[in-house]
Amino acid sequence: MAKRLQVILQDPEYREIQRAARARHMSLAEWVRQALERARHREPLGDAGKKLQVIRAAIKHEFPTGDIDQMLAEIESGYGTGPQP
Repeated sequence: MAKRLQVILQDPEYREIQRAARARHMSLAEWVRQALERARHREPLGDAGKKLQVIRAAIKHEFPTGDIDQMLAEIESGYGTGPQP
């Protein structure tokens, strides 16, 4: 279900946003929707405390791993050896 959002802007700010929308050949409403979408993607999701708790729990474990230089060398050696288009 769609919802209406009302935002009050000062005239200069409104005109600036209107110019930005016109420059991209889109409606003011579409420009605002896209700006809000970009802003939402920049916001961190979830509780920072919970994320830290998960990381602290994970580092208590000891998992087998290889030498980082060897792993990077193996990755580099694999580039270009797969099927070519």
